[in-house]
Amino acid sequence: MTDSETALPEVRLLIDGQWTDGGDRMAVLDKYRMTPAASLHVASHQQVRDAVRGAQRAFAASALTPHDRGAVLERAAALFERDMAQLVAALQTEGGFTQTDAQNEVRRCIQTFRLSAEEARRLAGEMVPLEGAPQQAGRIGFTIRVPLGVVCAITPFNAPLNTVAHKVAPALAAGNAVVLKPSTHTPTLGNMMAACLIEAGLPAGLISVVHGGADVANWLIDEPDVRFFAFTGSTDVGRSIQQRAGLRRTQMELGSIAFTIVDSDANLDQALPKIVAAGFRKAGQVCTSIQMLLVQRERIAEVETRLAQLVNELPYGDPRDPATLVGPVISLAAAERIERWIDDAVSRGARKLAGAARTGAVVPPTLLADVDSSAQVSCQEVFGPVMSLVPFDTLDEAIDRVNATPYGLATGLFTNRLDAAFRAARRLHVGGVHINETSSSRVDLMPYGGSKDSGFGREGPHYAVREMSEERLITLST
Repeated sequence: MTDSETALPEVRLLIDGQWTDGGDRMAVLDKYRMTPAASLHVASHQQVRDAVRGAQRAFAASALTPHDRGAVLERAAALFERDMAQLVAALQTEGGFTQTDAQNEVRRCIQTFRLSAEEARRLAGEMVPLEGAPQQAGRIGFTIRVPLGVVCAITPFNAPLNTVAHKVAPALAAGNAVVLKPSTHTPTLGNMMAACLIEAGLPAGLISVVHGGADVANWLIDEPDVRFFAFTGSTDVGRSIQQRAGLRRTQMELGSIAFTIVDSDANLDQALPKIVAAGFRKAGQVCTSIQMLLVQRERIAEVETRLAQLVNELPYGDPRDPATLVGPVISLAAAERIERWIDDAVSRGARKLAGAARTGAVVPPTLLADVDSSAQVSCQEVFGPVMSLVPFDTLDEAIDRVNATPYGLATGLFTNRLDAAFRAARRLHVGGVHINETSSSRVDLMPYGGSKDSGFGREGPHYAVREMSEERLITLST
Protein backbone atom coordinates (compact mmCIF):
# COMPACT_ATOMS: atom_id res chain seq x y z
CA MET A 1 0.00 0.00 0.00
CA THR A 2 1.32 3.47 -0.90
CA ASP A 3 1.64 6.40 1.50
CA SER A 4 -1.18 8.17 -0.30
CA GLU A 5 -3.50 5.19 0.24
CA THR A 6 -2.79 5.13 4.00
CA ALA A 7 -4.31 8.63 4.30
CA LEU A 8 -7.57 7.53 2.71
CA PRO A 9 -10.77 7.01 4.71
CA GLU A 10 -10.80 3.48 6.12
CA VAL A 11 -13.70 1.09 5.61
CA ARG A 12 -13.39 -1.37 8.48
CA LEU A 13 -15.11 -4.61 9.50
CA LEU A 14 -17.96 -4.83 12.02
CA ILE A 15 -17.64 -8.09 13.98
CA ASP A 16 -19.60 -8.98 17.11
CA GLY A 17 -20.47 -5.33 17.71
CA GLN A 18 -16.91 -4.00 17.30
CA TRP A 19 -15.35 -2.08 14.42
CA THR A 20 -12.21 -4.06 13.57
CA ASP A 21 -9.19 -3.88 11.27
CA GLY A 22 -9.02 -6.48 8.51
CA GLY A 23 -6.15 -8.78 7.76
CA ASP A 24 -5.45 -7.07 4.43
CA ARG A 25 -6.30 -3.87 2.53
CA MET A 26 -7.48 -2.94 -0.95
CA ALA A 27 -8.24 0.39 -2.60
CA VAL A 28 -11.79 1.49 -3.39
CA LEU A 29 -11.81 3.67 -6.52
CA ASP A 30 -13.67 6.84 -7.35
CA LYS A 31 -15.52 5.48 -10.38
CA TYR A 32 -15.31 8.67 -12.43
CA ARG A 33 -11.80 9.83 -11.60
CA MET A 34 -10.43 6.28 -11.31
CA THR A 35 -8.34 7.30 -8.29
CA PRO A 36 -8.30 5.68 -4.81
CA ALA A 37 -11.11 7.02 -2.63
CA ALA A 38 -10.97 4.71 0.40
CA SER A 39 -8.96 1.90 1.95
CA LEU A 40 -11.01 -1.26 2.40
CA HIS A 41 -10.23 -3.72 5.20
CA VAL A 42 -10.54 -7.30 3.95
CA ALA A 43 -11.69 -10.01 6.37
CA SER A 44 -9.59 -13.07 7.13
CA HIS A 45 -11.08 -16.55 7.33
CA GLN A 46 -11.05 -16.40 11.13
CA GLN A 47 -12.78 -13.02 11.10
CA VAL A 48 -15.56 -14.43 8.94
CA ARG A 49 -16.00 -17.27 11.45
CA ASP A 50 -16.02 -14.76 14.31
CA ALA A 51 -18.64 -12.64 12.58
CA VAL A 52 -21.01 -15.57 12.02
CA ARG A 53 -20.51 -17.01 15.50
CA GLY A 54 -20.98 -13.59 17.06
CA ALA A 55 -24.18 -13.16 15.06
CA GLN A 56 -25.43 -16.54 16.25
CA ARG A 57 -24.74 -15.61 19.88
CA ALA A 58 -26.48 -12.27 19.46
CA PHE A 59 -29.49 -13.96 17.88
CA ALA A 60 -29.74 -16.48 20.73
CA ALA A 61 -29.52 -13.70 23.32
CA SER A 62 -31.86 -11.23 21.62
CA ALA A 63 -34.95 -10.23 23.56
CA LEU A 64 -36.27 -7.72 21.00
CA THR A 65 -40.04 -7.83 20.59
CA PRO A 66 -41.70 -7.13 17.23
CA HIS A 67 -42.45 -3.64 18.54
CA ASP A 68 -38.80 -3.15 19.45
CA ARG A 69 -37.63 -4.29 16.03
CA GLY A 70 -40.04 -1.95 14.31
CA ALA A 71 -38.88 0.97 16.45
CA VAL A 72 -35.21 0.32 15.63
CA LEU A 73 -35.95 0.22 11.91
CA GLU A 74 -38.01 3.43 12.11
CA ARG A 75 -35.23 5.22 13.94
CA ALA A 76 -32.66 3.97 11.42
CA ALA A 77 -34.81 5.33 8.57
CA ALA A 78 -34.80 8.73 10.27
CA LEU A 79 -31.02 8.60 10.57
CA PHE A 80 -30.66 7.86 6.84
CA GLU A 81 -32.77 10.96 6.21
CA ARG A 82 -30.47 12.96 8.48
CA ASP A 83 -27.37 11.62 6.70
CA MET A 84 -28.72 12.11 3.15
CA ALA A 85 -25.82 14.34 2.03
CA GLN A 86 -23.12 11.89 3.18
CA LEU A 87 -24.92 8.92 1.65
CA VAL A 88 -25.35 10.73 -1.67
CA ALA A 89 -21.65 11.67 -1.70
CA ALA A 90 -20.63 8.04 -1.10
CA LEU A 91 -22.95 6.83 -3.86
CA GLN A 92 -21.49 9.35 -6.29
CA THR A 93 -17.90 8.48 -5.41
CA GLU A 94 -18.00 4.69 -5.11
CA GLY A 95 -20.95 3.88 -7.37
CA GLY A 96 -20.62 6.61 -9.98
CA PHE A 97 -24.25 7.58 -9.31
CA THR A 98 -25.54 10.86 -10.63
CA GLN A 99 -27.11 13.21 -8.12
CA THR A 100 -30.62 12.22 -9.22
CA ASP A 101 -29.90 8.48 -9.00
CA ALA A 102 -28.14 8.86 -5.64
CA GLN A 103 -30.94 10.86 -4.05
CA ASN A 104 -33.50 8.38 -5.34
CA GLU A 105 -31.45 5.49 -3.93
CA VAL A 106 -31.44 7.06 -0.45
CA ARG A 107 -35.15 7.88 -0.55
CA ARG A 108 -35.99 4.32 -1.54
CA CYS A 109 -33.78 2.92 1.23
CA ILE A 110 -35.68 5.04 3.75
CA GLN A 111 -38.98 3.75 2.38
CA THR A 112 -37.78 0.13 2.51
CA PHE A 113 -36.80 0.49 6.17
CA ARG A 114 -40.14 2.07 7.05
CA LEU A 115 -42.05 -0.66 5.25
CA SER A 116 -39.96 -3.26 7.07
CA ALA A 117 -40.76 -1.59 10.40
CA GLU A 118 -44.47 -2.02 9.64
CA GLU A 119 -43.93 -5.67 8.75
CA ALA A 120 -42.01 -6.29 11.98
CA ARG A 121 -45.02 -5.18 14.02
CA ARG A 122 -47.61 -7.20 12.16
CA LEU A 123 -45.77 -10.41 11.32
CA ALA A 124 -48.14 -13.16 12.45
CA GLY A 125 -49.41 -16.62 11.66
CA GLU A 126 -52.99 -17.75 11.17
CA MET A 127 -55.69 -19.88 12.72
CA VAL A 128 -55.93 -23.51 11.58
CA PRO A 129 -59.53 -24.85 11.65
CA LEU A 130 -58.75 -28.19 13.31
CA GLU A 131 -62.34 -28.76 14.38
CA GLY A 132 -63.26 -28.91 10.71
CA ALA A 133 -61.66 -32.36 10.61
CA PRO A 134 -63.31 -35.53 12.00
CA GLN A 135 -62.75 -36.39 15.70
CA GLN A 136 -61.01 -33.08 16.43
CA ALA A 137 -63.60 -31.47 18.68
CA GLY A 138 -62.06 -29.24 21.34
CA ARG A 139 -58.76 -28.73 19.53
CA ILE A 140 -57.42 -25.30 18.62
CA GLY A 141 -54.63 -24.79 16.09
CA PHE A 142 -52.66 -21.77 14.97
CA THR A 143 -49.30 -20.88 13.48
CA ILE A 144 -46.68 -18.38 14.53
CA ARG A 145 -43.80 -16.95 12.51
CA VAL A 146 -40.36 -17.50 14.04
CA PRO A 147 -36.96 -16.23 12.82
CA LEU A 148 -34.45 -18.55 11.19
CA GLY A 149 -31.27 -17.37 12.92
CA VAL A 150 -28.33 -15.92 11.00
CA VAL A 151 -29.06 -14.43 7.56
CA CYS A 152 -26.14 -13.80 5.21
CA ALA A 153 -26.69 -10.96 2.70
CA ILE A 154 -24.32 -10.83 -0.29
CA THR A 155 -25.06 -7.66 -2.21
CA PRO A 156 -24.09 -5.96 -5.51
CA PHE A 157 -22.60 -2.61 -6.48
CA ASN A 158 -25.48 -1.28 -8.56
CA ALA A 159 -27.84 -0.56 -5.64
CA PRO A 160 -25.44 -0.49 -2.69
CA LEU A 161 -27.98 1.03 -0.33
CA ASN A 162 -31.49 -0.02 -1.33
CA THR A 163 -30.71 -3.60 -2.39
CA VAL A 164 -28.85 -3.97 0.90
CA ALA A 165 -31.90 -2.50 2.67
CA HIS A 166 -34.16 -5.07 0.97
CA LYS A 167 -32.13 -7.85 2.57
CA VAL A 168 -31.04 -6.38 5.91
CA ALA A 169 -34.26 -4.65 7.00
CA PRO A 170 -36.69 -7.57 6.42
CA ALA A 171 -34.20 -9.99 8.02
CA LEU A 172 -34.06 -7.84 11.16
CA ALA A 173 -37.83 -7.28 11.06
CA ALA A 174 -38.30 -11.06 11.20
CA GLY A 175 -36.03 -11.28 14.25
CA ASN A 176 -32.84 -12.63 12.63
CA ALA A 177 -29.20 -11.58 12.95
CA VAL A 178 -27.49 -10.44 9.75
CA VAL A 179 -23.98 -10.83 8.38
CA LEU A 180 -23.57 -8.49 5.41
CA LYS A 181 -20.95 -8.79 2.67
CA PRO A 182 -21.25 -5.76 0.39
CA SER A 183 -19.60 -5.39 -2.99
CA THR A 184 -15.95 -4.39 -2.75
CA HIS A 185 -16.71 -1.69 -5.34
CA THR A 186 -19.16 0.08 -3.00
CA PRO A 187 -18.41 -0.98 0.60
CA THR A 188 -18.88 2.29 2.48
CA LEU A 189 -22.68 2.29 2.18
CA GLY A 190 -22.98 -1.03 4.05
CA ASN A 191 -20.89 0.36 6.89
CA MET A 192 -22.97 3.54 7.00
CA MET A 193 -26.17 1.48 7.19
CA ALA A 194 -24.78 -0.67 10.00
CA ALA A 195 -23.64 2.42 11.91
CA CYS A 196 -27.13 3.93 11.67
CA LEU A 197 -28.69 0.68 12.91
CA ILE A 198 -26.38 0.61 15.93
CA GLU A 199 -27.12 4.27 16.66
CA ALA A 200 -30.83 3.43 16.34
CA GLY A 201 -30.49 0.91 19.18
CA LEU A 202 -29.90 -2.43 17.46
CA PRO A 203 -28.12 -4.70 19.98
CA ALA A 204 -24.46 -5.47 19.32
CA GLY A 205 -23.89 -8.46 17.08
CA LEU A 206 -27.26 -8.48 15.33
CA ILE A 207 -25.60 -6.72 12.37
CA SER A 208 -22.07 -7.59 11.23
CA VAL A 209 -20.25 -6.43 8.09
CA VAL A 210 -17.38 -8.34 6.49
CA HIS A 211 -15.58 -7.14 3.37
CA GLY A 212 -13.74 -9.00 0.66
CA GLY A 213 -14.12 -10.85 -2.60
CA ALA A 214 -14.90 -14.42 -3.60
CA ASP A 215 -12.88 -15.94 -0.75
CA VAL A 216 -14.97 -14.16 1.86
CA ALA A 217 -18.20 -15.19 0.13
CA ASN A 218 -17.04 -18.80 -0.01
CA TRP A 219 -16.09 -18.79 3.68
CA LEU A 220 -19.54 -17.45 4.54
CA ILE A 221 -21.22 -20.23 2.55
CA ASP A 222 -19.16 -22.78 4.45
CA GLU A 223 -20.42 -21.52 7.84
CA PRO A 224 -23.12 -23.96 9.06
CA ASP A 225 -24.66 -21.36 11.40
CA VAL A 226 -25.87 -19.35 8.41
CA ARG A 227 -29.47 -20.45 7.86
CA PHE A 228 -30.46 -18.20 4.93
CA PHE A 229 -28.55 -16.67 2.02
CA ALA A 230 -29.94 -13.57 0.31
CA PHE A 231 -27.96 -12.94 -2.87
CA THR A 232 -28.16 -10.47 -5.74
CA GLY A 233 -25.64 -10.94 -8.53
CA SER A 234 -24.76 -13.05 -11.54
CA THR A 235 -26.54 -16.27 -12.43
CA ASP A 236 -23.29 -18.27 -12.37
CA VAL A 237 -22.43 -17.18 -8.82
CA GLY A 238 -26.02 -17.66 -7.68
CA ARG A 239 -26.04 -21.20 -9.05
CA SER A 240 -22.86 -21.97 -7.13
CA ILE A 241 -24.26 -20.59 -3.87
CA GLN A 242 -27.46 -22.55 -4.33
CA GLN A 243 -25.62 -25.81 -4.93
CA ARG A 244 -23.43 -25.35 -1.87
CA ALA A 245 -26.20 -24.12 0.43
CA GLY A 246 -27.74 -27.59 0.47
CA LEU A 247 -30.94 -27.69 2.53
CA ARG A 248 -30.46 -24.14 3.79
CA ARG A 249 -32.82 -21.54 2.41
CA THR A 250 -31.87 -19.00 -0.27
CA GLN A 251 -33.30 -16.05 -2.15
CA MET A 252 -31.66 -15.36 -5.50
CA GLU A 253 -32.03 -12.27 -7.68
CA LEU A 254 -29.83 -13.05 -10.66
CA GLY A 255 -29.06 -12.01 -14.22
CA SER A 256 -31.42 -10.82 -16.91
CA ILE A 257 -31.84 -9.63 -20.46
CA ALA A 258 -34.66 -7.16 -19.91
CA PHE A 259 -37.21 -6.53 -22.64
CA THR A 260 -39.90 -3.92 -23.03
CA ILE A 261 -42.53 -4.23 -25.78
CA VAL A 262 -44.13 -1.32 -27.65
CA ASP A 263 -47.38 -2.43 -29.31
CA SER A 264 -48.88 -0.79 -32.39
CA ASP A 265 -51.38 1.31 -30.41
CA ALA A 266 -48.95 2.45 -27.69
CA ASN A 267 -49.02 6.08 -26.57
CA LEU A 268 -45.47 7.10 -27.45
CA ASP A 269 -45.71 10.43 -25.63
CA GLN A 270 -46.25 8.41 -22.47
CA ALA A 271 -43.93 5.53 -23.30
CA LEU A 272 -40.73 7.07 -24.66
CA PRO A 273 -39.70 9.18 -21.63
CA LYS A 274 -40.19 6.12 -19.41
CA ILE A 275 -38.19 3.98 -21.82
CA VAL A 276 -35.26 6.40 -21.83
CA ALA A 277 -35.21 6.58 -18.03
CA ALA A 278 -35.45 2.79 -17.71
CA GLY A 279 -32.69 2.15 -20.22
CA PHE A 280 -30.12 4.63 -19.00
CA ARG A 281 -30.58 5.43 -15.30
CA LYS A 282 -27.63 4.18 -13.24
CA ALA A 283 -25.79 3.94 -16.58
CA GLY A 284 -27.93 0.93 -17.50
CA GLN A 285 -26.51 -1.10 -14.60
CA VAL A 286 -29.82 -2.47 -13.36
CA CYS A 287 -30.98 -6.05 -13.97
CA THR A 288 -34.23 -4.66 -15.37
CA SER A 289 -32.67 -1.84 -17.48
CA ILE A 290 -34.17 -2.09 -20.96
CA GLN A 291 -31.64 -3.91 -23.10
CA MET A 292 -34.00 -4.95 -25.91
CA LEU A 293 -36.85 -2.70 -26.99
CA LEU A 294 -39.28 -4.69 -29.14
CA VAL A 295 -41.39 -2.38 -31.33
CA GLN A 296 -44.33 -3.28 -33.56
CA ARG A 297 -43.07 -2.92 -37.11
CA GLU A 298 -45.49 -0.20 -38.21
CA ARG A 299 -44.20 2.04 -35.38
CA ILE A 300 -40.48 1.25 -35.64
CA ALA A 301 -39.50 4.20 -37.87
CA GLU A 302 -41.24 6.71 -35.62
CA VAL A 303 -39.73 5.17 -32.48
CA GLU A 304 -36.24 5.19 -34.04
CA THR A 305 -36.45 8.89 -34.88
CA ARG A 306 -37.96 10.08 -31.62
CA LEU A 307 -35.94 7.83 -29.32
CA ALA A 308 -32.64 8.62 -31.05
CA GLN A 309 -33.23 12.33 -30.41
CA LEU A 310 -34.03 11.72 -26.73
CA VAL A 311 -31.00 9.50 -26.16
CA ASN A 312 -28.62 11.85 -28.00
CA GLU A 313 -29.77 14.67 -25.71
CA LEU A 314 -28.94 12.82 -22.46
CA PRO A 315 -26.13 14.60 -20.55
CA TYR A 316 -23.39 12.16 -19.52
CA GLY A 317 -20.07 12.34 -17.72
CA ASP A 318 -19.14 13.56 -14.24
CA PRO A 319 -21.70 12.24 -11.72
CA ARG A 320 -21.05 15.22 -9.43
CA ASP A 321 -22.37 17.63 -12.06
CA PRO A 322 -26.07 18.11 -11.20
CA ALA A 323 -26.92 18.21 -14.92
CA THR A 324 -25.48 14.73 -15.59
CA LEU A 325 -28.04 11.96 -16.12
CA VAL A 326 -25.69 9.11 -17.12
CA GLY A 327 -22.48 8.64 -15.15
CA PRO A 328 -19.66 6.08 -15.40
CA VAL A 329 -20.08 2.33 -15.21
CA ILE A 330 -18.54 0.53 -12.26
CA SER A 331 -15.04 -0.03 -13.64
CA LEU A 332 -12.74 0.64 -16.55
CA ALA A 333 -12.81 -3.07 -17.40
CA ALA A 334 -16.62 -3.01 -17.58
CA ALA A 335 -16.53 0.08 -19.81
CA GLU A 336 -14.01 -1.52 -22.14
CA ARG A 337 -16.12 -4.68 -22.40
CA ILE A 338 -19.27 -2.69 -23.20
CA GLU A 339 -17.37 -0.72 -25.85
CA ARG A 340 -16.17 -4.00 -27.44
CA TRP A 341 -19.70 -5.34 -27.52
CA ILE A 342 -20.99 -2.16 -29.21
CA ASP A 343 -18.18 -2.30 -31.77
CA ASP A 344 -18.91 -5.99 -32.39
CA ALA A 345 -22.59 -5.24 -33.04
CA VAL A 346 -21.70 -2.44 -35.47
CA SER A 347 -19.23 -4.69 -37.28
CA ARG A 348 -22.09 -7.14 -37.80
CA GLY A 349 -24.25 -4.48 -39.45
CA ALA A 350 -25.95 -2.68 -36.56
CA ARG A 351 -26.73 1.01 -36.97
CA LYS A 352 -25.71 3.30 -34.12
CA LEU A 353 -28.58 5.77 -33.72
CA ALA A 354 -27.03 7.39 -30.64
CA GLY A 355 -23.68 7.06 -28.91
CA ALA A 356 -20.12 8.34 -28.98
CA ALA A 357 -16.61 7.33 -28.00
CA ARG A 358 -15.93 6.03 -24.49
CA THR A 359 -13.99 8.24 -22.09
CA GLY A 360 -12.51 6.32 -19.18
CA ALA A 361 -15.34 4.46 -17.47
CA VAL A 362 -17.99 6.67 -19.09
CA VAL A 363 -19.84 4.92 -21.92
CA PRO A 364 -22.11 7.45 -23.65
CA PRO A 365 -25.79 6.40 -23.89
CA THR A 366 -26.01 4.17 -26.95
CA LEU A 367 -29.00 3.21 -29.10
CA LEU A 368 -28.63 0.49 -31.74
CA ALA A 369 -30.85 -0.80 -34.54
CA ASP A 370 -30.59 -3.74 -36.96
CA VAL A 371 -28.65 -5.75 -34.37
CA ASP A 372 -27.70 -9.29 -35.37
CA SER A 373 -29.39 -11.76 -33.04
CA SER A 374 -26.06 -13.50 -32.38
CA ALA A 375 -24.29 -10.29 -31.28
CA GLN A 376 -23.36 -10.14 -27.60
CA VAL A 377 -25.53 -7.07 -26.99
CA SER A 378 -28.47 -9.16 -28.18
CA CYS A 379 -27.94 -12.46 -26.39
CA GLN A 380 -25.92 -11.62 -23.24
CA GLU A 381 -26.59 -9.21 -20.40
CA VAL A 382 -24.91 -5.89 -21.29
CA PHE A 383 -25.26 -4.21 -17.86
CA GLY A 384 -24.45 -0.84 -19.36
CA PRO A 385 -26.08 2.13 -21.15
CA VAL A 386 -26.91 0.26 -24.37
CA MET A 387 -30.37 -0.36 -25.82
CA SER A 388 -31.23 -2.21 -29.04
CA LEU A 389 -34.36 -1.69 -31.13
CA VAL A 390 -35.94 -4.82 -32.62
CA PRO A 391 -39.10 -4.86 -34.78
CA PHE A 392 -41.83 -7.49 -34.49
CA ASP A 393 -44.98 -8.26 -36.46
CA THR A 394 -47.30 -9.88 -33.91
CA LEU A 395 -47.49 -9.71 -30.14
CA ASP A 396 -47.09 -13.48 -29.92
CA GLU A 397 -43.80 -13.13 -31.83
CA ALA A 398 -42.59 -10.56 -29.30
CA ILE A 399 -43.62 -12.75 -26.37
CA ASP A 400 -41.82 -15.73 -27.89
CA ARG A 401 -38.66 -13.60 -28.26
CA VAL A 402 -38.74 -12.73 -24.56
CA ASN A 403 -39.43 -16.32 -23.52
CA ALA A 404 -36.61 -17.68 -25.70
CA THR A 405 -33.94 -16.31 -23.35
CA PRO A 406 -32.89 -18.31 -20.28
CA TYR A 407 -33.86 -15.35 -18.09
CA GLY A 408 -37.17 -14.17 -16.71
CA LEU A 409 -37.02 -11.19 -14.38
CA ALA A 410 -39.47 -8.57 -15.67
CA THR A 411 -40.99 -7.27 -18.91
CA GLY A 412 -42.82 -4.06 -19.75
CA LEU A 413 -45.59 -3.71 -22.33
CA PHE A 414 -47.03 -0.48 -23.71
CA THR A 415 -50.49 -1.08 -25.15
CA ASN A 416 -54.05 0.21 -24.93
CA ARG A 417 -55.61 -3.20 -25.61
CA LEU A 418 -56.80 -5.24 -22.65
CA ASP A 419 -56.62 -8.48 -24.62
CA ALA A 420 -52.94 -7.83 -25.37
CA ALA A 421 -52.24 -6.96 -21.75
CA PHE A 422 -53.84 -10.13 -20.40
CA ARG A 423 -52.27 -12.35 -23.07
CA ALA A 424 -48.82 -11.02 -22.20
CA ALA A 425 -49.47 -11.37 -18.46
CA ARG A 426 -50.39 -15.03 -18.89
CA ARG A 427 -47.77 -16.02 -21.48
CA LEU A 428 -44.60 -14.18 -20.46
CA HIS A 429 -42.30 -16.39 -18.38
CA VAL A 430 -41.09 -13.63 -16.07
CA GLY A 431 -41.49 -12.61 -12.45
CA GLY A 432 -43.25 -9.33 -13.24
CA VAL A 433 -45.26 -7.97 -16.17
CA HIS A 434 -45.78 -4.19 -16.18
CA ILE A 435 -48.50 -2.83 -18.44
CA ASN A 436 -47.83 0.72 -19.70
CA GLU A 437 -44.64 0.73 -17.64
CA THR A 438 -41.16 -0.52 -18.44
CA SER A 439 -39.33 -3.64 -17.34
CA SER A 440 -37.58 -1.60 -14.64
CA SER A 441 -40.79 -0.44 -12.97
CA ARG A 442 -40.47 -1.13 -9.26
CA VAL A 443 -42.22 0.06 -6.13
CA ASP A 444 -40.42 -1.12 -3.00
CA LEU A 445 -43.53 -2.67 -1.43
CA MET A 446 -44.22 -4.95 -4.41
CA PRO A 447 -43.03 -8.57 -4.66
CA TYR A 448 -39.88 -8.49 -6.78
CA GLY A 449 -38.00 -11.44 -8.21
CA GLY A 450 -37.61 -13.62 -11.25
CA SER A 451 -38.01 -17.05 -12.75
CA LYS A 452 -35.77 -19.40 -14.73
CA ASP A 453 -32.13 -18.25 -14.65
CA SER A 454 -33.16 -14.92 -13.11
CA GLY A 455 -33.58 -16.62 -9.77
CA PHE A 456 -36.37 -17.26 -7.28
CA GLY A 457 -37.79 -15.92 -4.06
CA ARG A 458 -39.22 -12.46 -3.63
CA GLU A 459 -37.94 -9.19 -2.27
CA GLY A 460 -40.31 -6.52 -0.95
CA PRO A 461 -40.59 -6.29 2.85
CA HIS A 462 -43.97 -8.04 3.21
CA TYR A 463 -42.75 -11.00 1.16
CA ALA A 464 -39.12 -11.09 2.31
CA VAL A 465 -39.94 -11.28 6.04
CA ARG A 466 -41.92 -14.44 5.32
CA GLU A 467 -39.05 -15.94 3.33
CA MET A 468 -36.69 -15.12 6.21
CA SER A 469 -38.89 -16.70 8.87
CA GLU A 470 -40.63 -20.04 9.20
CA GLU A 471 -44.12 -21.12 10.16
CA ARG A 472 -44.51 -23.08 13.36
CA LEU A 473 -47.71 -24.97 14.16
CA ILE A 474 -49.18 -24.86 17.67
CA THR A 475 -52.13 -27.05 18.73
CA LEU A 476 -54.05 -27.07 22.00
CA SER A 477 -56.45 -29.76 23.20
CA THR A 478 -59.05 -28.69 25.72
